[in-house]
Amino acid sequence: MKLIVGLGNPGLEYENTRHNIGFIYIDSIAKKLNLTFKEKFNGLYAKTIIEGEEIIFLKPLSYMNLSGTVVIKYVNYYKINPKDVLVIHDDLDMEIAKIKLKETGSSGGHNGIKNIILNLQTENFKRLKIGIDKNKNIPTDKYVLGRFTSLEKQELENIETIIFNIINDYLKLPFNDLMSKYNSNNWRDKNEKTN
Repeated sequence: MKLIVGLGNPGLEYENTRHNIGFIYIDSIAKKLNLTFKEKFNGLYAKTIIEGEEIIFLKPLSYMNLSGTVVIKYVNYYKINPKDVLVIHDDLDMEIAKIKLKETGSSGGHNGIKNIILNLQTENFKRLKIGIDKNKNIPTDKYVLGRFTSLEKQELENIETIIFNIINDYLKLPFNDLMSKYNSNNWRDKNEKTN
C-alpha cells in the first residue's frame, strides 16, 4: 500500500494559492481517476487500486504546519512504511512548474515537510517538489499564500499530464529510475516540441 499526500491549507481563502499546489494536483489526479474524497483523521482521502497496488490519496486538513499530525495517523492505521509515502509540495527555490523527485532529505525550510519529518521520525519518505518560484519584493509568507497569475496557472496546467504520468510510473518503476526519467527534464523538451 502506498500513501500519496498533497500538501496545502484547507478553506476557501487558501484555494489556488501557491502553498496549495499539493492539493491542486491531488485534486487533478483524483478527477482523472474519478475518485471521491471522504473524511477521516482530519484529512480528506480517496482509495483506489492502480497497477495492482492499493493507493491512498490524502489532503491533510490540519493546516500546512501540522501536516505530519494527519500523515502519521494514516501511516499507523494502514500500517504503511514511510518509504511508501510520496508527498507532493511546493518549492520556492525552483522555477514555476519545474519538478523534482527526491527520495529523502531535510525539509529545505518547508514547514509542512518539517512537520512530517517530526511525526514520522524519519526523513526517508519520497517527495515530488513543484516549483512556485519566488519574488524577493514580497515577504515569503505573503508570496506563498498569494494566488497564481494567469500565466503561472497556464504553466501549471501544462504539466498536469506529466504529474499524472509520474504517479503512474511511481507504481511501476524503481524510484531511482523514476528520478532519472523525470528529473532530467527531457520530458519538458519533448512536450514543448509537440505543443
